[in-house]
This record gives sequence, structure tokens and C-alpha cells, in this order.
Amino acid sequence: MADKNLQFYDVPRTDPAKLPIEQRRTEFREIYVQFDPKGASAQAGRCLSCGNPFCEWKCPVHNYIPNWLKLIEQGKLFEAAELSHKTNSLPEMCGRICPQDRLCEGACTLNDGHGAVTIGAIEKYITDEALKQGWKPDMTHVRPTGKRVAIVGAGPAGLGAADILVRHGVKPVVFDRYPRIGGLLTFGIPPFKLEKDVVEKRREIMEEMGVEFRLGVEVGRDVSFDALLAEYDAVFLGMGTYTYVKGNFPGEDLPGVIEALPYLVSNINRELGLPESVTAPCGTGGGFVSMQDKRVVVLGGGDTSMDCNRTAIRQGAASVTCSYRRDEDNMPGSRRDYKNSKEEGVKFLFNRQPIEIVGNGKVEGVKVVETRLGPPGPRGRRLPEPIPGTEEIIPADAVIIAFGFLPNPAPWFEKHGIRLHANDRVRVTQTARRPFQTTNPKVFAGGDMVRGSDLVVTAVFEGREAARGILDYLGVASAFTPGAQISPSVQVA
Repeated sequence: MADKNLQFYDVPRTDPAKLPIEQRRTEFREIYVQFDPKGASAQAGRCLSCGNPFCEWKCPVHNYIPNWLKLIEQGKLFEAAELSHKTNSLPEMCGRICPQDRLCEGACTLNDGHGAVTIGAIEKYITDEALKQGWKPDMTHVRPTGKRVAIVGAGPAGLGAADILVRHGVKPVVFDRYPRIGGLLTFGIPPFKLEKDVVEKRREIMEEMGVEFRLGVEVGRDVSFDALLAEYDAVFLGMGTYTYVKGNFPGEDLPGVIEALPYLVSNINRELGLPESVTAPCGTGGGFVSMQDKRVVVLGGGDTSMDCNRTAIRQGAASVTCSYRRDEDNMPGSRRDYKNSKEEGVKFLFNRQPIEIVGNGKVEGVKVVETRLGPPGPRGRRLPEPIPGTEEIIPADAVIIAFGFLPNPAPWFEKHGIRLHANDRVRVTQTARRPFQTTNPKVFAGGDMVRGSDLVVTAVFEGREAARGILDYLGVASAFTPGAQISPSVQVA
């Protein structure tokens, strides 16, 4: 009889199949094919069930990964779905968009030449298939407490908080200025990574659980924050980061230079058939931006850059070049998205730092200088150093700037005693009982506006942890298992 613990020798790692490249280059739909039950079971069976599972420790929400892999191997789909939701409010989305190579799969014991377990694809499979077969979260034990919490922002942090609160009998009312839930899950991440009916299905699930969404409502414009404080027992802020980082070099204001987020939002508006004015982030406005037949240069090496690369390819760009100032190994973007970008025709230029966008009345190119990596800077990353005499111009008809995002605190924060750090991140506590409580005791916050731009899964974690703090503040007994300590990257009050 074969040794179960040696199954990984007989069953190699197999990722889900991808659509043909030529088809991918023209379609805004997910490129990965779903596992079937047999394939999911075989891949789940490769797990060694480590006594100290590094995959769980590396996962920001600390998923019970070996446990639900075992359930899938045994064909217990509904049990796996229930267990998956114990730690993650959006498992079907994290399975699609998390950089598993840097998180759970990167920490897998088999990731040493044998091939890590396909954790992300199985996580996606669990919820997708369970929902198809009629699974729903079990709310039979929940008893209403009469407490109500206002949540500002229907992104991953807000949804994570709402999930925990509603499971404890607290009524979450979620306000968002967008016409759909998800925040950048819907309006920032392209459909070829996350189809929007997946987010809408999550909205349907949460509404059945008892979450109320008030969409197209901007706090501070359509409803005052004073009204929320008066009407609700507590407030959670999950408003994200929308101020883009500038390069501060000549030519950034030339026609043809585009910020990454308005570009991505305009394309998703077109795909969803929504008016641009309704969903323009932070008043950026502007209509649909097409890259058809243009020579496109994307500046930056993160996940947003990869999204811009692949969106421009699908819009029919003549060429897409992605320029990044560090080397390939130090590029922060997902390895999976980097590989898919290259497969789809994107050209990468590493160790190139932009110093000017050139053109006479419109963009004609990007002037860059070669770099080498010097000693580490304040954040521990090696800093790129320009090499004199290596300047060159990359021809371009359009330049997309994707250097990341900064917090954009609301003007009403100061009035209500919500204090900020010098970098505009919201101050929160790190106490065991009430994590993510702001300097206004009735207000909690989490996600990018606290941590800075980061992963969807970290925002989910912080929303859930903040909800635990809210339950303590409201005097509601919690059955929620606390997560790990707040990351050192989160600045505390």
C-alpha cells in the first residue's frame, strides 16, 4: 500500500489550466480554468499535514490550510467551505488575487523543488463550488443584539468587519460612494484577475446574512459623519488609499500621461456599462481611456503596474513596455502576474529609473537612466543608484504612472478627534482587547488607510480584527478567535 505521506512524489504540482494566450490578449475575463473535484482532491492530497504548518503562519489571516486541504481530499466540500470562512471573509477572492508565491505557497514545505501545494487554486475552488452546490454561511445560532455599526467603505476591510459583526448579532450598515461593493476589488482589479460577478455573489451572500449596503452614498457629502456617530453604536472606517504617488520629474503633466487608477477604473466602467462620472475615484473624473494602437510605457513594478500592462494589451496597444528602477528579483509585483504579463506580450526593462517624460505638447517618450542597487534605505530595501552616462529615451505615445497610493484623510477627521500620523495614516491602538481603535473611542479603522497600500488579505484581516475590538467596545460576547499581533508595519497610536 502506498505511503500517503509520499503522495507528493507520485502526484506532481499541477496548476489550473490557462486560456490560450491569443484568447487572453483580447478578453477581459479570468484566464484560469477551475479545478474539477478529482483534480482538486489529488492536489489537496499532496499536503504533508505538517505539525507546524508554515503556510498558516505566513497567511495574513492564518487560514486552517492543511485542515481544509484534508477535507477536500476526502470530498467534504461544504465542511471545507465552512472552515475556510472561519478565518477569511473573502476566500474566493483571496484565492484569485493573493500573491501565494510570497505567502502560503512560498512557505510550503514542498516549495523546495517538489512544487508547493496549489493552495490558492484550491481555496478558490472551495467557495466557488460550494456556492454552486447551494452552500450558505450557517447563521442559525445568531441572535440579534440590537446594536448597529456604521461601516464607511465596502472594500475588503469593510467587508471583513461586516462579516464578523453580523455573525455576532450586530447589524452592519455599509456606506460606499461606489454603486457596487468591493472598492478596488471591483473598480481597480481588472476582470481578467477577478470577474465582477464573483464580487456581486459575495454581496448577495452578505445581504442574506443581514448586512445592509447603502451604495452611491458618500459620507461627508450625502450623509454627515455627525449623523453616523449619533445614529450608530460604533463606526468602522475602511476607506482605502486613493492619492497616487508622483514621480516629481519633468513632463508628468504632458497630455498622454495617465494615473494608473483612473485608467483602470475607466476600463472597468466600460466593461460594466457604468457612467465614468459615477465611479471616478476621489473626483478624478475623465472618460474612457483607450490604448489601442499606442506605444505604452508603464512606470512601476507592483501589482497595479501588472494590471495596467495587461489591460493595455487587451485594449490593442501597439506595444507595452514596463520600466522598473530595481532588478527583476526586487520587483514587488506578483510573480504570477509578471509571468502572465510576459506571456501576453509585455516587454520589461529593469534597472531603469525615469528622469523625464519628453514631448512637444504631448508625450513622445520617457527618458530613463540605468541603475544599480546600492545599500539598503530606511525601509530595508536596497536603493537604486543612477549610473551616469546611461540615459536613453523609450518612445511612447502614452505613459501610465503606477508608483503606488497614499492615504487621503477626510476633512472631517480632525473635527471628530481621529488623529493621524505624519504620513496621514490613521492612528490606531494595538491593545489585545480593542485592536484598531482610533483616538476617537467610538471609531475603529483598518486596511490601507491604517497600514498604507497593501494586500487585499491584510485588509480583510484588519477589518475582522477591528470588528473584534468593536464587539468588546459594545459589550458583545465574541466567539471570534483573535488573529496574530498587529503587523509592525501598522503604526499605532
